[in-house]
Amino acid sequence: MADPGLEEAIRVAGGITELARRIGISQPSVSNWDRVPAGRILSVEAATGVPRAILRPDLYRERLGQRDEIEAARAQEYALLAVLLARAPDAALLERIAGLRGDATPLGMAHAALAQAAGEASADRIKFEFFDLFIGVGRGELLPYGSYYLTGFLNERPLARLRADLRSLGIERVEEQHEPEDHAAILCEIMARLIGGQFSATAEQQKHVFEKHLAPWIGRFFADLGAAEGGADFYRHVGSVGHLFIEIETEAFALAS
Repeated sequence: MADPGLEEAIRVAGGITELARRIGISQPSVSNWDRVPAGRILSVEAATGVPRAILRPDLYRERLGQRDEIEAARAQEYALLAVLLARAPDAALLERIAGLRGDATPLGMAHAALAQAAGEASADRIKFEFFDLFIGVGRGELLPYGSYYLTGFLNERPLARLRADLRSLGIERVEEQHEPEDHAAILCEIMARLIGGQFSATAEQQKHVFEKHLAPWIGRFFADLGAAEGGADFYRHVGSVGHLFIEIETEAFALAS
């Protein structure tokens, strides 16, 4: 019998093939699951809206009332950014984003603006935005890689140092992953999993990954995304959310020193 949490994720996504597409892995990989793997929980949650406590109640239901809400919110923010930077959102994800609620804080207002943009956009139009920004003919407007932002070239020493630190945490490159690990989407996913507990790490190790591999460049990347040209009506708001969130993270880690 299939796992209920996995069944619900497949149902909401509209099938195994669609679930695999939304989280950026192959259909046979999802077909081989007997339940949602711990390392994929946040990605599936972000892509389908099915809460982690339903996806894997063995990991989350017992701690539901005790989980630190701030940590959960941080993990969700990173997971959302990871999904949006990895691929263009489909109509279902846009509908979920359109339901985001903001507040009077700068980040809350950025969330509200992103929600409005999602509600007014079409998935087909955003596919063109994503292509122009990150793929392009030859190359996109932006190159979302740590090595490029830090050295001006791809696959340089910052990537090698990141890989060494990930190995020390027991984090290995997965077979379906074609982008290098210093891609902004992958780094956001790694942070989501570190915070959410899918990767075992102390608070100090989380801080090390952020300060060494994200803080030196990813805020500039989000600022560039927020100022993107060429009709990036949706992704400019993704950039604003990311830039504000990284500023908050930077301040929070500095205070924890």
